[in-house]
Amino acid sequence: MKRYQIILIVGLIFFSLGYSICTLSSSITYKKDTQSENLLTDTTLSNIKSKKQLDVIILNSPTVYYMGVHRERGFEYELLLDYAQSIDVDLNLTVVHTIDEALSLTKDGIGDITVASITVTPQREKIFNFGPQYFSIQEQLICNNELYREKKFPKNLDDLNGLKIIVGKNTDYEETLTSLQDEIELFKFDITDQLSTEELLAEVAKNNINCTVADTNIFMINQRYYPELSSSLILSDRKNLAWILREGDGSFKNSLYRWLNSYDRSGKMAEVKDFYFSYIGIFDYFDTTTFIKRIKNRLPRYKKLFKSAAKEYDIPWVLLAAQSYQESHWNPKAKSHTGVRGIMMLTKVTAKQMGVKNRLDVKESIYGGAKYLKSLSQRFNIKIEDESRWAFTLAAYNVGMGHIHDAQTLARKLNKNPYLWSDIKEILPLLSQKKYYEHAKHGYARGDEPVRYVDSILEYATVLEKHEL
Repeated sequence: MKRYQIILIVGLIFFSLGYSICTLSSSITYKKDTQSENLLTDTTLSNIKSKKQLDVIILNSPTVYYMGVHRERGFEYELLLDYAQSIDVDLNLTVVHTIDEALSLTKDGIGDITVASITVTPQREKIFNFGPQYFSIQEQLICNNELYREKKFPKNLDDLNGLKIIVGKNTDYEETLTSLQDEIELFKFDITDQLSTEELLAEVAKNNINCTVADTNIFMINQRYYPELSSSLILSDRKNLAWILREGDGSFKNSLYRWLNSYDRSGKMAEVKDFYFSYIGIFDYFDTTTFIKRIKNRLPRYKKLFKSAAKEYDIPWVLLAAQSYQESHWNPKAKSHTGVRGIMMLTKVTAKQMGVKNRLDVKESIYGGAKYLKSLSQRFNIKIEDESRWAFTLAAYNVGMGHIHDAQTLARKLNKNPYLWSDIKEILPLLSQKKYYEHAKHGYARGDEPVRYVDSILEYATVLEKHEL
């Protein structure tokens, strides 16, 4: 009996001990799973999402970010905005004016990301955590045209001696020119932490300094505003731009890579590049100089009318004014050999449709042109958004709605996006080739013309917008 009781007691002890161990083991496993789950959710990306905003150091420049007439603009800003929308957060911008300032705040750990047209270099990769590369550039020496007249315009590296050259502090340009000092005897240049690259280009345009250095994209955009600038020497091989990310677990960087791949495949990257960079290749020194002069001596007479008509018909006024300049150079008595007349160069048919009785009356012509543009824009599919819609509208104004529809039909056959202007501008010129236009509903079209027409107007609108700012 005693023996049985002892066995029973021992059995109960082991059972209790086993239950306690199992319970403890279950408790430890549960806590471990919870910690593991927390590690998975408490990431750099999840922290950004939880605070509902992306904190950004961003450079104020024509290629990165600036306040446009109607909203914020800039090639890199457009990309950043799309990414923020893709992860459902707002942008909290800290605006800086030089790359040196941007890099200084980055080193201090401010924000989540730095967006400043920054080139990826081996030296910087040792210091900063770069995200995906999104654009390719080269460095160019930019000088004032006056050096041609003085016979001092540099044609090779040896010609740099004796020129007043200034670049920004802590820029790639400083590194590039420093390396040239090993190749060019007695070569000297200055650096500044007060002026941005764009401000230095303005100084070159004013002939306060002879030259500076800028990336190809920065120069090409600024040449619109400063026609006195000329590219002299290519100073670097191709380099890539990328954003700088704060150190983290990689979730933020991976998210950016996924977004950029999707953004590129969707055609949005091509569309934004097209808007900001495609038409800068049509730069003409004399045309741009004349345009800037006419902004000052002709536009003031008609600006209020452009603004009031644009407001009534919900059109960007700089676009309406730019189209008018393309049509008539703001000459209210303009007349072409085809019979179109007035500051908006309306045909008799269009004028009648829009209720314009006198095409030489400036107010009637501007309001009639604005009304016609709005009516054209409303005839396009709602899938055509933002700047693409106005590009489509201007092209239809130039070549006719029928040919634009033919181009969209052909775009579908060629696996292009019929709602993206960057794709349609490639298709339109094909309508002058028999193998394409013979199957088109509206037949032959001089497809190059509307492309040049749209590019020119967008160029004028950009210069005008910058002048207004």
